[in-house]
Amino acid sequence: MAKTKEITYREAITEALYEEMERDPRVFLMGEDLRVFFGGGPLGVTPSEKFLKRFGPERVRDTPISEASFIGAGVGAAITGMKPVVELMFVDFAGVCFDQLTNNAGKLRYIMGGQYNVPLVVRTTIGAGSSFAAVHSQALYSLFAHSPGLKIVVPSTAADAKGLLKTAIRDQDPVIFFEHRGLYGVRGQVPVEEYTTPFGIADVKRKGKDVTIVAISAMVHRALEAAEALEKEQSISVEVIDPRTLVPLDEKTILDSVARTSHLVVVDEDYERCGMASEIATLVAAKGFRNLKAPIKIVATPTVPIPYSKELERTILPDATKISAAVREVVSYRS
Repeated sequence: MAKTKEITYREAITEALYEEMERDPRVFLMGEDLRVFFGGGPLGVTPSEKFLKRFGPERVRDTPISEASFIGAGVGAAITGMKPVVELMFVDFAGVCFDQLTNNAGKLRYIMGGQYNVPLVVRTTIGAGSSFAAVHSQALYSLFAHSPGLKIVVPSTAADAKGLLKTAIRDQDPVIFFEHRGLYGVRGQVPVEEYTTPFGIADVKRKGKDVTIVAISAMVHRALEAAEALEKEQSISVEVIDPRTLVPLDEKTILDSVARTSHLVVVDEDYERCGMASEIATLVAAKGFRNLKAPIKIVATPTVPIPYSKELERTILPDATKISAAVREVVSYRS
């Protein structure tokens, strides 16, 4: 059995960055306040005493507060053969650099007839639950999953965060790597030996036979909480699937699970309108409809601004109670 150690989600990301910078001199970091004000970035992922001391200012670069310019610079560096890892502090700021991400990073290889690769990684944070209010609390990965040419990664555990980030840095296409702020302190077992986690392969976090839950990012933990309670209190056996990457999406694992359980609940912290939850529900309705014994249920954030108030924030976000209610509804359905 492979040897593991227990570290936090944040520490797993730190390890992945450090190891990849050691492995490949083309890898460098760029973003706001990576070394000047916070001594390692506002998220604490790249501590200066570790990164700046080892790799120097050429590979740990502070940027102005101009997302369009530093994401654009990352695209330029990538097409010249570098491997930039650019930190976009909050995904909510992505509107400022949407053109650089979707039209430049995502489409350049196609536009140039395959003459250029764009090995760019954009790390960004998502997630509500901390009273950061309407423009610092969103998920928004659905916006980028909609845009061709971008790979979308949404790890929920420390082991997946490390393995998927290493894969992202080695990839030849642009990857947006979404880190949920609520997971940074969550501990988990991570392999000691060198490893990567492939894109496009979902992980079944919990086996079950009565209903399938597909949950994204931090919602995996809420789904597991609900699944444990449902098993204990009502003997409902719940299978929990973590896609890990939204582009590429592992359709087979989801469809195979629904073929066994005949029921589906999709849980997503992103907004319910035009979100990934709807995309996954559509997938199953289109390709696995005959296996369903009940309508698909979606538990997602209503399409309203995220409130500052903790009580109001808690009211709109998916949680274990809402997930449990959705599961009970689908398994009790009678046509």
